[in-house]
Amino acid sequence: MSTVQQPDPRDRPARLTVGVVGAGRVGPALAASLQLAGHRPVAVSGVSDASRRRAALLLPDVPLVRPAEVLERSDLVLLTVPDDVLPGLVEGLAETGAVRPGQLLVHTSGRYGTRVLDPALRAGALPLALHPAMTFTGTPVDVQRLAGCSFGVTAPEELRLAAEALVIEMGGEPEWITEESRPLYHAALALGANHLVTLVAQSMELLRAAGVEAPDRMLGPLLGAALDNALRSGDAALTGPVARGDAGTVAAHVSELRRHAPQAVDGYLAMARATADRALAHGLLKPELAEDLLGVLAGGTSGALGPDGPDSTPGTHGTEGDAG
Repeated sequence: MSTVQQPDPRDRPARLTVGVVGAGRVGPALAASLQLAGHRPVAVSGVSDASRRRAALLLPDVPLVRPAEVLERSDLVLLTVPDDVLPGLVEGLAETGAVRPGQLLVHTSGRYGTRVLDPALRAGALPLALHPAMTFTGTPVDVQRLAGCSFGVTAPEELRLAAEALVIEMGGEPEWITEESRPLYHAALALGANHLVTLVAQSMELLRAAGVEAPDRMLGPLLGAALDNALRSGDAALTGPVARGDAGTVAAHVSELRRHAPQAVDGYLAMARATADRALAHGLLKPELAEDLLGVLAGGTSGALGPDGPDSTPGTHGTEGDAG
C-alpha cells in the first residue's frame, strides 16, 4: 500500500474565489465541488435556519454575509435562488453597483439562459447558465452525485470553453442548450424527474393501503428495472395492462382508485391515455383492443367487465407475467 500522502485540496493554489448567493440545496454543493477542484469558497448568503445549517455543513468556516458582500469578495458568484426570484435579484444587484466588471456570474436555473443576466452583463459581468440535471438533498452526498451529472450549459460563445471547464471541474458533463430551448429543456426534466416523485409517492401510499408493509422494498427492483428499460429501449419498454389493451384490468384499477384514492384518478387516467397513445403509435397496442380501452379511459366501461367483475375470463390477461 502506498504511503505517499495525498495533497490536501486546501493546499492547492486557489484559482478563483467563489461566493454563493442563496444557500439552498444546490449552491453549497456546487461550491464544495469547486473547492475540491482547487477553487476557494469565501462567502455565502442565506436567510433561513435551514440554509445556514446547509452552509455550515458543506462549507464550514465560510462566512455568512449579505448578498452584496458575497459579490464584493468573489471572482465567481453562484446565484442559486428559486427561478421566480432570480430576475429581481439580478436587477437589484446590478442597480446597487454590487456587480464588478470581469466577474463570473453563474445562475443554476433550468428555466433561464443567460438573457436573465443582462442587467449584470451591462455592468460588465461575464454571464453563465449552468444547470445541474440532478435532484439535491442538501447533504454531502450531493457532491458525490455530481460525478457524471449532466449540466445544461448556456453562455455567450466566447465564454463557452470557460463554462464547460467549470462543469468538468465539478465532475459533470456539459450539454449545450440554446437560449431559446431552455424552457423546453427544463419542462422535459420536470416531466421526467419531478412527476416521477409524485407517481412513486402515490404508488407507495396505495401499496400501504393494500397492506404492503415495505412498499419501498417492493417498488425498488420494479422501478429500477422499468427505468433502465425505458432509458435503453424507449417506447419499446412499454408494458402493463394499458400497453396490452387489458380494458377490464384498467377498469378495475379506476374503480378501486375511485373508492380508495379519488385524488389519484385523474393522474392515472392522464398517464394511461398518454401510454395508450404511445403504445398505439409504436404498434404495441393492437387496434382491435384499443377501442374498449379508450372507452374506459374516457370514463365508460364498454366491454371492460365480465359477469363476475373485471377480467372474469380465465387466462385472457397477464399471460406475459408483466408486473406493470
